[in-house]
Amino acid sequence: MLQSHLQDTWVTPTAADGSATEVRDAVTGDLVCRVSSDGLDLAGAFGHARRIGGPALGALTFPQRAGLLEAVADAVRARREELYALSARAGATLNDARYDVDGGIRVLRDYAARARAGLPDAPHLVEGPAERLARGEDFLGVHLVTPSPGLMLQVNAFNFPVWAPLEKLAQAVLAGLPSVVKPATPTAYLTEHLVRIVTEAGVLPPGTLQLVVGSVRPALALLGEQDVLSFTGSAATAETLRTHPTVVARSVRFNAEADSVNAIVLAPDVTPGTPLFEGFVREVVTEMTVKAGQKCTAIRRVLVPREQEAAALDAIAAELAGVTVGDPAAEGVRMGPVVSLAQREDVRRAVRRIAASGRFVHGDPAKVRVVDADPGRGAFLDTLLVSADPEAAAPHEVEPFGPAATVLAYRDTAHAADLLARGRGSLAASLVSDDVPWTTGLVARTAAWHGRLHLLDSVTLGQTTGHGSPLPALRHGGPGRAGGGSEMAGLRGVLDLMQRTAVQGSRRTLDALGA
Repeated sequence: MLQSHLQDTWVTPTAADGSATEVRDAVTGDLVCRVSSDGLDLAGAFGHARRIGGPALGALTFPQRAGLLEAVADAVRARREELYALSARAGATLNDARYDVDGGIRVLRDYAARARAGLPDAPHLVEGPAERLARGEDFLGVHLVTPSPGLMLQVNAFNFPVWAPLEKLAQAVLAGLPSVVKPATPTAYLTEHLVRIVTEAGVLPPGTLQLVVGSVRPALALLGEQDVLSFTGSAATAETLRTHPTVVARSVRFNAEADSVNAIVLAPDVTPGTPLFEGFVREVVTEMTVKAGQKCTAIRRVLVPREQEAAALDAIAAELAGVTVGDPAAEGVRMGPVVSLAQREDVRRAVRRIAASGRFVHGDPAKVRVVDADPGRGAFLDTLLVSADPEAAAPHEVEPFGPAATVLAYRDTAHAADLLARGRGSLAASLVSDDVPWTTGLVARTAAWHGRLHLLDSVTLGQTTGHGSPLPALRHGGPGRAGGGSEMAGLRGVLDLMQRTAVQGSRRTLDALGA
């Protein structure tokens, strides 16, 4: 039975094995652990975070909090091989595991460096110069940014069990907020091991980091006005959390980063056989295969000019044909299974709905050739490329959260912009073109529908970090279906977790506050 870490102690739930949720190895189908939150003192955990963790963090200066992040990064890096090994049980290749684990470490270090460079040696921040508020010189106003006396409840998705809690922890610690982490059940054992690594290192003040495995639904009623509910997952769950009576009644700060049907658009000027066209194909295939396509930023819709549809389909399918699927520990395997058999069925249902208006160009949702594994026991899928009618609803509404993408042919730029908007908001979109007026024109028409735009041309081709890689310096989130939230965004994201208060007073009093 997987344990939770509450009030700085490891706790075993009271549920009998038969009533707990079983978590199975994505490769072999073997039992990994059982998960339950029965009998856990969630009220005590929340109180501990507010009474112990919050004051301990709030008393520290920003540079001191940055030092905590550096210590956590060192602790995780020293034992990251353990996390790599566990990640294979969730279907991750070594490359996938590094994306998750090393990405989390990099975010911690990035935020520590940004805090040291951009925040004062104080527990709080005064923004900007004082504003004169009257005819005289003595009545002034500033904005004071202070830690909130609450906590952050992290409700995370299964696809990044290390990176997601560390990314949110980085901002929360700098903001002076203790974290209670609720991981998704299919990969909760990975987050549990991460928390063990951090707690055994003893680098965080008591009450700073707690872990609840299993259902956290009863905890939602414990949230208060000074708390933050930070969610990553499906749009449907985001809606449920956003409208929870306690979240609404107490104006709990809610941040959602939800699934979306992200897109890439190939411009008419990019022709087959050119380096930029090849870069476009690599982006699509990478987003389909890294973590078996289980990324919130993964490309789901591939928009191409109608006259280049056949060439794009042929090129992407040819590249996918070289992707070996199987046990992620086996030599030469490029893509492992999705996280569970249930997830495999969800992807199958989704791609069949999309393909109803078109056809499968590559892959079969019902079968796959697998290396060094039993396809009947593991959650394996082939890479699935669909050609669909761009006017059909399903390609713009249904997200197959796995190794699948749909090619949609557009008539002209206006049609491409319209198709992008039919996704009703996304985390990321890529535009591939060397035609600067075309790119800037499409950016102007579609930026409002996307949290991030990745503009790929011949200049950036050799330097890009890729369509699907959120970066600490930039906002991660998106409008509409993508949740309307914002994570990271450099130090802006830290200050968004704090309380900004307008303070009016005399120069001598404001000077004493640090203005």
